[in-house]
Amino acid sequence: MALAESIEYDKIEVVGQYKFVQVRKATIISKDGKALSRSYERHMLDAGELDGNDALVDRDISAEPAEVQAICNAVWTQSVKDAWKAKLIAGKNVSPA
Repeated sequence: MALAESIEYDKIEVVGQYKFVQVRKATIISKDGKALSRSYERHMLDAGELDGNDALVDRDISAEPAEVQAICNAVWTQSVKDAWKAKLIAGKNVSPA
């Protein structure tokens, strides 16, 4: 009668023009190999953020699982990063109505 906790990254999706990577992490509590409960956490990753000089700083994904890192590295091409950077800069120049 042993309880165990395991973590699965059970859903990884790439969405939108800027290739946001959405990640769902499932925490599973099981007893004798049979799942008793499952809870979820979600987070979203983008290609990076602007520094003080409007240069794009790549998102640090080193804490993400290898599979998530591989997907991010595959979809965040230079053209995606350039488009994301332009979007971030354009968003800075919008004045509230």
